[in-house]
Amino acid sequence: MFLKVQLPWNVVIPAESLDMKGLMLQKSIVVRLLEDFASRKATKDQGYYLALTTLESVGEGKVRQQTGDVLFPVVFSAVTFKLFRGEIAEGVVHKVLKHGVFLSCGPVENMYLSKMKMPDYDYVPGENPVFMNRKMSKIEKGTTVRFIVIGTKWLEAQREFQALVGLHADYLGPVS
Repeated sequence: MFLKVQLPWNVVIPAESLDMKGLMLQKSIVVRLLEDFASRKATKDQGYYLALTTLESVGEGKVRQQTGDVLFPVVFSAVTFKLFRGEIAEGVVHKVLKHGVFLSCGPVENMYLSKMKMPDYDYVPGENPVFMNRKMSKIEKGTTVRFIVIGTKWLEAQREFQALVGLHADYLGPVS
């Protein structure tokens, strides 16, 4: 679920941001790294980027001939979020449909729980549709549900993951 990773990165500092004092250069590198990190969102291998924790090293800058900008290779540690098959997690229902529900779990907003993967739950239509079992346990919009991850899919164009989840194991379902 949460991973600590060490990442190499290239930070480009525009020529006009360069200063004679080293402190301003260090600040420019960190600010630019944070901007680049925030805009990246996620990767297939590491998952969603959540937080940059430490700047491990800053390499020697190389001047780009065409622009005069300086490229600094950096290495930093970060925390990422990635779901794995077989993992147990919790998510919040944000949409109820006849054939299943959509949940969100952390930065993953498209998780589908099919009616076929909800043993003993039946769809109850209405203004606020729900899935209910014989024990009167409800899965409706806003409900927190504990589930098992069946599979994940990486969408390169949107730079996000989708997941298929189920309730077919012990102690899974709505969390009260």
